[in-house]
Amino acid sequence: MSTDCVFCKIIAKEIPGELLFQDERVTAFRDIQPVAPTHILIVPTKHIPSMNEATEDDEALIGYMHSVARKLAQEEGIADSGYRLTFNTGYDGGQVIYHIHLHLMGGKRFHTRLD
Repeated sequence: MSTDCVFCKIIAKEIPGELLFQDERVTAFRDIQPVAPTHILIVPTKHIPSMNEATEDDEALIGYMHSVARKLAQEEGIADSGYRLTFNTGYDGGQVIYHIHLHLMGGKRFHTRLD
């Protein structure tokens, strides 16, 4: 746990968040700046600053984050229509908070544009 990390503080319930799921490995809560009708963040309890710092020891945890996302997509009613899962890594990748988190977004059609 990092004492200055906002996600660590949400996990520890030191600051509020709309928690949807929590166990010893991950916490899931609604994004406070959603870009889709459903926008949930799945955050590991273990503080890993970015995907660049994730190791082989973290592979099972990252897989578990995807499993939690799939279950939440079912619960949110977006599984059948489709959803997007995204890890942002580093400044150019759009990462704002340096604690890895998986974005689960759905409830609208996403378009892909390659520049």
